Amino acid sequence: MSQFFTIHPDNPNPRLIRQAAEVLRNGGVVVYPTDSCYALGCHLDDKEAVARIRQIRKLDEHHHMTLMCRDLSEISRYARVDNVQFRLLKNNTPGSYTFILEATKEVPKRLQHPKRSTIGIRIPDHPVALALLEELGEPISSSTLILPEEEGPLNDAEHIRDVLEKRVDLVIDGGAVGMDFTTVIDLTGAVPVLVRRGKGVIAPFGIEA
Repeated sequence: MSQFFTIHPDNPNPRLIRQAAEVLRNGGVVVYPTDSCYALGCHLDDKEAVARIRQIRKLDEHHHMTLMCRDLSEISRYARVDNVQFRLLKNNTPGSYTFILEATKEVPKRLQHPKRSTIGIRIPDHPVALALLEELGEPISSSTLILPEEEGPLNDAEHIRDVLEKRVDLVIDGGAVGMDFTTVIDLTGAVPVLVRRGKGVIAPFGIEA
């Protein structure tokens, strides 16, 4: 049975955040709140935990996992970022965006796009998620918590525990969050390309609606 932490969405309890980070370090799969919706997360380089997330969502190995990062310096370690890309990231993070960037050698191959060697990168605008990332000291491999039989993301932490109590190690209840996907923008080309329209606005990237 999974653990269940209720953490204040604006003032996260440091003790519970430390315990949640330890679950991740020990190979656990964690449900946690973000600024767009609840997400499934695990330690960056944990092959078995990533496989569990894929199994929960019934995803194949070609589906992009997202790296949740705490700041721009962490992004630069795991993705190749030029000056133009850096300015776009600086002006639009944290926020409800997932950016497709070229992966560095720091990113495990199984987390990269198999043909393009790219990775989805994100800095969430949510105190609980940011506190967890800060305590962990490295990115979280993450995926939106949407189950195969559902049309949209799950939003109620207690319901999530009921549904996934034997399949995840920890559910963090950070209160009600949105049910929107992030906006996905590909920054690997000469101009930004909209991959998916979501919560994040697209005007700052020169993309027409």
